[in-house]
Amino acid sequence: MSTAAMTAARAASPISQFTTGLFGLFPMSLTMLVLRLTLALPFWKSGMTKWDGWFTLSFGARAAFGDFMLHLLGAEYAYPFPDVMGYASAVGEVTFPVLLVLGLFTRYAALGLLCMTAIIQLTIPDGWMTYHLPWAAMALAILTFGPGRIALDWVLGLDRISRPA
Repeated sequence: MSTAAMTAARAASPISQFTTGLFGLFPMSLTMLVLRLTLALPFWKSGMTKWDGWFTLSFGARAAFGDFMLHLLGAEYAYPFPDVMGYASAVGEVTFPVLLVLGLFTRYAALGLLCMTAIIQLTIPDGWMTYHLPWAAMALAILTFGPGRIALDWVLGLDRISRPA
């Protein structure tokens, strides 16, 4: 039997038709919107705690980055340039979620949050299963499947390589 005939036979099976009918009810664009919102929320909430006004880093954020340690290869290292890292973190935690919610430069925002998640993992290694792994999985899904059609990227024609809607 040829590959095309085997594919047609599989597609015509009752289980395949039932599965397609049942799970085809959920549009991928809606799923991607929910993923984008779900990933954006914890970063936005964290980012808002780091500011005391326009471009004024809070005392808590400044102190935290002075105290944080990177856990690399069984050793602890102080953050290089803690003030710069604090500002970069605060700007990223506010900017990337806004871009995700709008669906603008979505894959780049997801990549930024994936990188931030990796740095957070190196800072707080015990949070991998509860927080970091789900954040990384959501960011990877957004990187893979794109923003969906409910996004400015789609409307403006900036990202039309998304998988099926």
